[in-house]
Amino acid sequence: MKRIFFLLLITFSFLSNAQTVSEPKNNPAEWSKPYEPFRIAGNLYYVGTYDLASYLIVTDKGNILINTGLADSLPLIKNNIKKLGFNYKDIKILTLTQAHFDHMGAMADFKKETGAKLYVDAKDAEELKSGGKSDYELGKYGVTFKPVQPDFLLKNNDKIKLGNTTLTLLHHPGHTKGSCSFIFETKDKAQTYKILIANLPSIIIDRKFSDVKDYQNIQKDYAETFEAMKKIDFDLWVASHASQFDLHKKRKTGDSYNPKLFMDKENYFKKLKNLENDYLEKVKEDSSKQ
Repeated sequence: MKRIFFLLLITFSFLSNAQTVSEPKNNPAEWSKPYEPFRIAGNLYYVGTYDLASYLIVTDKGNILINTGLADSLPLIKNNIKKLGFNYKDIKILTLTQAHFDHMGAMADFKKETGAKLYVDAKDAEELKSGGKSDYELGKYGVTFKPVQPDFLLKNNDKIKLGNTTLTLLHHPGHTKGSCSFIFETKDKAQTYKILIANLPSIIIDRKFSDVKDYQNIQKDYAETFEAMKKIDFDLWVASHASQFDLHKKRKTGDSYNPKLFMDKENYFKKLKNLENDYLEKVKEDSSKQ
């Protein structure tokens, strides 16, 4: 089975930065490795690390940042934004695809430094406010991040509007209670692209779904997310991890601007199907343990 498990029965490192947070000590090196920022398509830019994807959307009224990586990723992402010629303090809106330490560890610091408003899927609000302590899986292992107070709570198909850009939040729970994807249109000269920023629903638990008492709808949520994600109409796609959309196979550092690199819808549906097969296998395994 190819499910992704966080093996968190390990020694944690404690990062003291105004408040103590706890992240696993042996995170993959690719999560912290610097990566040259680049323009994906239209007003969408990649500003994350080698594997933890962060996205900057530039509008005529300020910018939107999606995901902030690990707690110590703040200077790296700020520097990537600067390399692209933008000011990180022009960020007006912050948001995220899932409330896990590897995707929003630096969120509280970005919010404090920029004064940006934080928009989140309502189902992940408690995890943000508790610093991850209330998370159904990682919370029990003591994995935490700086608590952060959301400004706006969103539900499926709600809009985030800034200047000439409108993001639509797509509620895709399972991986976390409020995991979500985003879809929006961007113009590039005479071309318009519909871009999906996908939060692929990988399974991170090694116990039965029915044993997750603090997330009783988890199995149902996964099933509904797979069905919803099969029906999305888009032109280009990226994801929460660079490895999930094969960034480094498609593009080498220094390559010229080419939005068509990210038009591989077949690859999206293949990866989604593989994850659904993992889910169905787990459901079968759980049933056999009754």
